[in-house]
Amino acid sequence: MLTGVAMKVETMRVLLVEDDELIASGVQAGLQAHGIDVAHALNCRVAEAMHADDSFDALILDLGLPDCDGMTLLARLRAVEPDVPVLILTARDAMEHRLNGLHAGADDYMTKPFDLRELAARLHALVRRIHGRAAQAIEAGPLRIEPSSGLAWLHGEPVELSRREIELLTHLASSDGRWVTPNALQERIYGLNEGVNSNALNVHIHHIRRKLGSASVETSRGLGFRLGWRLS
Repeated sequence: MLTGVAMKVETMRVLLVEDDELIASGVQAGLQAHGIDVAHALNCRVAEAMHADDSFDALILDLGLPDCDGMTLLARLRAVEPDVPVLILTARDAMEHRLNGLHAGADDYMTKPFDLRELAARLHALVRRIHGRAAQAIEAGPLRIEPSSGLAWLHGEPVELSRREIELLTHLASSDGRWVTPNALQERIYGLNEGVNSNALNVHIHHIRRKLGSASVETSRGLGFRLGWRLS
């Protein structure tokens, strides 16, 4: 199975789902030079079988696969392994494609052609981010979050939050009452992807306030965002 835990970032194992064997071969060779071991799946069927039989620290996913769309595979894998870092690597470069991929659960999005050095750097950053998530519960006012499990409660009642909403709230909580700029939050939630505009972040904030109440996230023009409740 895929797992979000790696023994060492510099020896991470990655599953590459890519139907172009020439591209896959180049990615395998290039990432190996950066201390990343890459297993290759040509299609969705093989990827799901490898996912069931082995452990990987991250997933590199092409969208144009021969037996199913990469977005479909992303949804299937997210259903059983919600925390593994997923980087979409595709020729689909329209803003709509980027936003759809990120909203569907991808942690980062790169378009072809790409630089292998940047790909390696982004993978390392994604895995470091997973390692940096707090394992213990976060309690702030009426809210309790377990970042590792993705579970949350409001006034003791379960509340359903998406993985990105959990990440956003966890990062705000880790800021200890300080304001967090939109750029800092965007980098935390979407990685280094410059194609994501601020509206995507505002959508997540809107959803959080709808689920937790308007007081859950405070906004200040020129300063950014902070958690509306102080940590217990």
